[in-house]
Amino acid sequence: MADQLILNVNGREHPVHATAETPLLYVLRNELRCTGPRYGCGMAQCGACAVLVDGTEVRSCITPVSATAGKKIVTIEGLPALWAQSKGAAADAETLHPVQQAWIDEQVPQCGYCQSGMMIAAVELLATHPTPSVAQIKDAYTNKPPSPHLCRCGTYAAIIRAVQRASTVMTSNGRPA
Repeated sequence: MADQLILNVNGREHPVHATAETPLLYVLRNELRCTGPRYGCGMAQCGACAVLVDGTEVRSCITPVSATAGKKIVTIEGLPALWAQSKGAAADAETLHPVQQAWIDEQVPQCGYCQSGMMIAAVELLATHPTPSVAQIKDAYTNKPPSPHLCRCGTYAAIIRAVQRASTVMTSNGRPA
């Protein structure tokens, strides 16, 4: 039997009906129509489904929806508002997050399937390491549990450049250097 839960997704509260064990990914995509997190492997081994829960990257394909009730969930769709919130009330919530803009500027995606999860990982990394070294960037994508972020197209060099670009923008008060 489905339970009614209240999820805070991208700054808005949403009543949802799901069993406690339903993967968060299914609720995000099927009930809330957030298409950024993607079903990749279903076993938390690729990162395509990554979202932020209270600022920490989680793999939504294995996270029970009940574990996220009462927490702040941010998908790639919510990154502009997250950036605006960090800049203060006067910031434009429609402006892309510097990570998203860096992905465009560096032309990171090829197929793009995994890229929302890659950007979520970058946002978490930059929140804890505002000016990460290349080794820290690589570590965030390869050694952080539960498993590495995978990109079948092999855009890893462009991802590193994009994280560095976003870091520069974010540490210069949100303006391109």
